Amino acid sequence: MTAIVEFIELGKRFGSVQALQQLTLSVQAGEIIGLLGHNGAGKTTSMKLILGLIRPSEGQIRVMGVAPSLELGREHRRRIGFLPENVRFYEQLSGREVLRYFARLKGAAVSQTGQLLEQVGLAAAADRRVRTYSKGMRQRLGLAQALLGEPRLLMLDEPTAGLDPAATREFYSTLDELRGRGTTVLLSSHVLPGIEGHVDRAAILGGGRLLAFGSLDALRARAALPLTIRVRGQWSSLGWTERIGATGMSVRLINPQHLEFTGPESVKLTALRLLMDVQGLQDVDVFPPSLDALYAHFNRESAGEKVS
Repeated sequence: MTAIVEFIELGKRFGSVQALQQLTLSVQAGEIIGLLGHNGAGKTTSMKLILGLIRPSEGQIRVMGVAPSLELGREHRRRIGFLPENVRFYEQLSGREVLRYFARLKGAAVSQTGQLLEQVGLAAAADRRVRTYSKGMRQRLGLAQALLGEPRLLMLDEPTAGLDPAATREFYSTLDELRGRGTTVLLSSHVLPGIEGHVDRAAILGGGRLLAFGSLDALRARAALPLTIRVRGQWSSLGWTERIGATGMSVRLINPQHLEFTGPESVKLTALRLLMDVQGLQDVDVFPPSLDALYAHFNRESAGEKVS
């Protein structure tokens, strides 16, 4: 199967600055990939390389089987949608006029603009001038622009910036629908809890290098960070906590009804079996290491800090 995006030992220099170095990864059709990293990690440079706005200094890049460049035809460009972090439009035009303008530029069907405005929640404001739009509304219009032409590859840079919680949920629902249709999505975001439930794999970048790449389960296995079990109940005594502590879990009393156990993934089932026999147990929640925790772990590891 041909990868939608493939980086092979890719490097990019800007003068004396090495923005990317020996970046190798492959993205398959229908995947949502989280592209994560602090400012200067290489996320925006990676997107510019995919768009063909800049060329690599070393290595190779293939997008839908070809090396990207501005010289490629309209048909290839139409298969890629892009939402930059800071979207700007002609202020004097209406949302509908903006979308029709970009449709003509991209060679996409102008007839789909109404449906896209409906999809991103701008149907009622479609004929208002963009200068009256809030930041969140402009972000939605930017998403509609990126979706023109039903792209096979969609790149989104901080797409939920300015969106309220309801609009953010709708955005991720749209992403899940697009994945179901086979669209590949590269998603860059600083709001890691928001994307955690929607990415198939995460690429963690730091200093222009790929620090880690894989599914959340694979990253958790590699990081070997502790998980947390929180329990609620009415206890006549807490003597049973010693048996769970003997598995390697540490125990913390939050309040008389709530306890927290922290320890390695390998003892999770043993600890849960012991908990099921506890009189007075009312509820159990299991929290694996979050994407935030994994991101911090791999960045500390890269910096040579002691990680546990």
